[in-house]
Amino acid sequence: MAGDTLTGAPRTDAEISGLDALEIAGREKEVSRGARLWAATWPKLAALALAVGIWQVVVWSGWKPPWSLPGPVVVGEELIRQASGAQLWEGIAITLRRAAIGYVFSVAVGLLVGLAVARSTVLRAAIGSMITALQTMPSIAWFPLAILLFELSEKAIFFVVVLGAAPSIANGVIAGVDYVPPLLLRAGRNLGARGLDLYRYVIAPAALPAIVAGLKQGWAFSWRSLMAGELLVVGISQTSLGAQLTYARELADSPWLLSTMIVILVIGLAVDAAFGAADKAIRRRWGVLDQAGQ
Repeated sequence: MAGDTLTGAPRTDAEISGLDALEIAGREKEVSRGARLWAATWPKLAALALAVGIWQVVVWSGWKPPWSLPGPVVVGEELIRQASGAQLWEGIAITLRRAAIGYVFSVAVGLLVGLAVARSTVLRAAIGSMITALQTMPSIAWFPLAILLFELSEKAIFFVVVLGAAPSIANGVIAGVDYVPPLLLRAGRNLGARGLDLYRYVIAPAALPAIVAGLKQGWAFSWRSLMAGELLVVGISQTSLGAQLTYARELADSPWLLSTMIVILVIGLAVDAAFGAADKAIRRRWGVLDQAGQ
């Protein structure tokens, strides 16, 4: 039984109602940090085990010869061997450096273009639809032009990465600004927010969820563009992840090829987890996250 908050007298279960009942129910649902971590981890582990199991079954079926499709154990051993050497880590460093530089520049361009188009009727009419058209262009289609302009160089990869990511980020900004409630804008202006202050204190916080979604999508486009670029423009780097994929294919080294693909997948999952954490923090700040279930 619970005690009365004023007199300290015990109350019967029948007297516990309303907000008291909701508060007690919320306490009963609270779980430990370890339980929440396990609840978030076991589905991923189960999916990984299922994928590896299906992979092994396909190998056992004899659909492809072992030299073409090796099993998980062989690929795992190759991955450990690669991780013990310097080549894999040098490739990861080169690829991540290119990804970071291209993505940061794409974010700057996407944010500026998105804000300009969202708040200018003339710019929206002029280039609004062009941004979506650029977003739908396959990254690989830009490489012939990039090679003509910059030859086989870092600039060619950078050019394609920016063109692949910036339109997605700009569209995220435009969508976020479009869905800012007019009431918030009027309230901000009434409180004296004008110009940059209106963007800083009203528009940007209200549009943040859509902007983060655009940033996440922009990263996906930039990562795909970078991998395509490294596969095509091999000569500028001997150790990037894309170059290692090409060399493994040319040498018909399937374990090396698949282990490199796993590394690329793990990097993508890590970045997705970072964006997921940012999204959860925003939803918690906005009060739309179920605290008991997280």
